[in-house]
This record gives sequence, structure tokens and C-alpha cells, in this order.
Amino acid sequence: MSELYRFPLKQSVGIKAVPCVIKGDDVHRGQPLAFQGNGLGCGICSSVTGQIHEVTEDEITVEASPEQDRDYVRLKSTEPLDLIREAGIVGLGGAGFPTWAKLAKPFDGSGTVIVNAAECEPILDHNLTRIRKNPEQLLRGLDIAMELVHAEHGIIAIKGIHKETIALLKEKLKNPRVKISLLENVYPAGEERAIVRDTMGVLLPPTALPSEAGAVVINAESCCRIEEAVDQKKPMIDKDLTVAGKIRGNEQDKLIQVFLDVPVGTPVRSLFERAGGKENHGLADTYGELIMGGPFTGHRTDLDAPVLKTTGGLIAAECFPKGPEKIGLLVCACGADEARLREIAKSMGSEVVGVAFCKQAEPVKNTRKCQNPGHCPGQVEKIMKLKKAGAQAVLISNCTDCTNTVMACAPKLGLPVYHCTDGALRAVNMKLIRRFKG
Repeated sequence: MSELYRFPLKQSVGIKAVPCVIKGDDVHRGQPLAFQGNGLGCGICSSVTGQIHEVTEDEITVEASPEQDRDYVRLKSTEPLDLIREAGIVGLGGAGFPTWAKLAKPFDGSGTVIVNAAECEPILDHNLTRIRKNPEQLLRGLDIAMELVHAEHGIIAIKGIHKETIALLKEKLKNPRVKISLLENVYPAGEERAIVRDTMGVLLPPTALPSEAGAVVINAESCCRIEEAVDQKKPMIDKDLTVAGKIRGNEQDKLIQVFLDVPVGTPVRSLFERAGGKENHGLADTYGELIMGGPFTGHRTDLDAPVLKTTGGLIAAECFPKGPEKIGLLVCACGADEARLREIAKSMGSEVVGVAFCKQAEPVKNTRKCQNPGHCPGQVEKIMKLKKAGAQAVLISNCTDCTNTVMACAPKLGLPVYHCTDGALRAVNMKLIRRFKG
């Protein structure tokens, strides 16, 4: 049987897309599978040529033809914003906000488009790889976005450690209204409000959008896909990915691999097989879990799951250590949430006896937002609360600055520290998040 590609109808902020195909239909790469519904959302196009295998209320499955090529059905719109909307481009850094909606309202006065090229999460490298391969594409996408929203200024926000990428951008940059802004090598440097703060000097409240500072923030890959939609009439059907961790063979050069233009809907197993071979689906004999996303904010996945528009990483993490009998959770708004930490604690064999939240993790709707991302006021009070609850160790999801403050007090109280990123970082031989210096 040919490979099955799955396309969930909800791959962005907003409502589900509405199917426009039925079982048995033949489809070509780039052809619409589902249109944007009546509201905020995005349409979905097929990334492969084949036949519709199944249509449910939640997803469409395409059985791919044995022979595939890279050609695609061109977009039909003529205006840039319409092309971006028809293409189904969303925030490809993980948030998934429809890009057309970000660019639909021009600034009344001076405005700024900021490209988020921070590559904020450790391990991930696909955004930078694309920029190094084709810096002109990023710059062209930024120009298009600036024109659409009538922005006077453009900023490319990138960590200063990425010297080669910065040099390439400077060499190709011709627009005098665009500047490159260097960020510290910390997490969460790529968080939207952190980027606005660090590039424009404006700290927005947790409930605010960048528009309140006269800015639009666009992920680097999203910016490149804007160029594809407008100049090449290409739908959002391919995704750049970092595949890493316990890859079969475990050679150092296989620990972190980047694949560009992976068809959306591709099964997770196919990516690990590309990275490590067919045996055991490319995975090492032992591993702890499969993570979709980055070490801080990713979630557990499985081999049958599909690559989504918002998928940036696939990580086979190290085996879980045996945890203490009783553990406390310290939840940070910038990292893994309580449910994710409970999942990790369970895999460690530990009972959760207390939960504390970073003092800056302000409740906002159904989530939490940091009052000042990456700038920590101290965690002693929270750690002492967890020790009083009976915790023999703490499992945390804090940003690098918060983690520094945890490490300044928890060990002194006799509490070992585990971090939500440990399994992923151990799997690629990277330094663990503990005391951190950029």
C-alpha cells in the first residue's frame, strides 16, 4: 500500500477548514483539500499527488501515488494578500496564527515588520538553514510584508551567535529601511513580546499583541513562504524540519539533521527513517519519547502522527531517568505547561506532591503568559513551597534566567533539579539547562 498522508482540518489558530473533496477523488500536489471556513483560519492544500483515501470531520487522508514530483498546482489569486490567504500560510514557529490576518490591516502611521529569526529553542536549526541557503528569499518576503502593511521599518531579529547567517544577510540586504537586530543567546529570545521588547524597547503587557507597539512579528520560515506564494504562486504545502536525538547509528553527524521542504502530512516515522534508515524506523534501540516541536514547548507524539504546518522539530529523546518517589513541579509560562510536566513526572515514576507557578506566569484565558519573558524576579518562595509540600526534587520548565534563580536556591535546600528539556538535550549531547551563561 502506498504511503498515507494525513491533513488535520485545524492546523492554525481559528476554526477548522471545510473539505472540498470526497473519498475517491484524484488530487494533485498543490490542489485544495479544504477551504478556509467563515472566519479566522486557513485552507489546506495537498502536498502530494494521489487519491483521497478518507474524509472525516477532523481530517483528510490522501493515498500518495508511487511516483511524485515537485511540481504543484499554482495559486489562482493575483493580489499579494489574497495569494497569502489562498496559500494557507500560518505562523510556522509553532503558534499557527494565519499570516493573512496579521497582514490584513495596514498601519495608520509608522509601523514595523519584525522577522523572528531567533531560532529560539535549543537543537532546532531549520530556520537558519533556510536563511543560509537562500537569504534573498527571506529579504524578499519581508519586503512584501512591509508593502502590505505600509510599514516604514523592517527588523530581522536574530541571535548574535549566528555570525555566518548574519554576514550573509548583511551581504544581501539592500533595503535601507531594514536593519538587523542582534539578540542574546537565551531562551525565550524568540517569544513575540520578548522580540518586541528587545528590538523596539517596548514591554507589552501579557494580554497585548505586537500591533499595540506598532509592530507585526513574522516567523522566518513564514516570511520565506510569503515569497513562494506571491512570486512563485506556491501553496503552503511543504515544511522545514529539524530531526534529532536517538537516531539509529548515533553518529555525531546524525544527532541533528535538517530537512527542507518536507511535504505537510508526511508521517513522523518517514522522517526518522530518512534520518536513520528503515531499521526500527531509524530510531536507536532505546529512547524515552518522541517530541514534536522544541525541547521547551514541544509535545509527545508518535510514529503515526502527521507533520503539520506548525511542526518545527521531531526529537527522539533520551530514556527517562528514575525520579524520586515525590516530586514538585515549577511551571513557567515560557516552557512546558503543567500537563506536560505531569506527563514527564509520570514517565520518571515520580508522584507529584506539589505544583507552583513562576510568579510572573500570569493567567490569560486558558493559558499563562509571562509578564516579562526571560527576565526572572527569583524563585526562592516557590521552591520553598514545593519542599514544604514534601517534594524530594523539582521538575521545572523555566526559561534560562528563571532556571539560574532556581539553581541558586534548590540545591541549597537539598532538592535536585530536573528540567523539561533534559531528555531532548541529553539525546544530542548538548549542555543541560541549569546555570546558564549566553
